[in-house]
Amino acid sequence: MLLDPPLRPGDVVQLKKRHACGSDLWKVLFAGADVRLKCVICGRVIFIDRGKFSSRLKKRVEITEAGN
Repeated sequence: MLLDPPLRPGDVVQLKKRHACGSDLWKVLFAGADVRLKCVICGRVIFIDRGKFSSRLKKRVEITEAGN
């Protein structure tokens, strides 16, 4: 899945499945071949590969500006 603008650290994304804490919102910490996400509610950090991330992504909730 190609995103326009590209995925950047600081973006907030919504995934299809909820985390155990009940949140489905994640903050992007790193975006490369793997994506590192941090749960907005509980702070849990996970790594998933780009393919799994693309299939689990529902929508991007917040986009970080390019200069940040």
